[in-house]
Amino acid sequence: MPKKLKAVLLIPIFIILTRFIYIEANELIYANRVTDYLLDELQYDQSEIASVEGVYGFKMPKFYTVVVFTNEPYIEYIYFAHERVLQFEYQIIDEEFEGITKDDLCNYDPSGSIN
Repeated sequence: MPKKLKAVLLIPIFIILTRFIYIEANELIYANRVTDYLLDELQYDQSEIASVEGVYGFKMPKFYTVVVFTNEPYIEYIYFAHERVLQFEYQIIDEEFEGITKDDLCNYDPSGSIN
């Protein structure tokens, strides 16, 4: 196979791999920032956190983090962790709990910016 053809084939593969690594690394970085914030700043115990997942979104911002707490497994809290960590919003993921308001939430962070 000629060298030019190899280079032409390798460039798209390199671009795809670089993009994949960039996304995976940033999802991990944002999840770690939020986990550290919850454990160190807000003094949650690790057992109180069911999951923390970094997410790549197609809208702005590109990266955010979804947190589920063990005492509210029917709520997903959305955190931004760009310059500082902010609880941005929450989503009810179980229709049985649709009537819940932010006043009913156990893990609502008043220093965040949930409307």
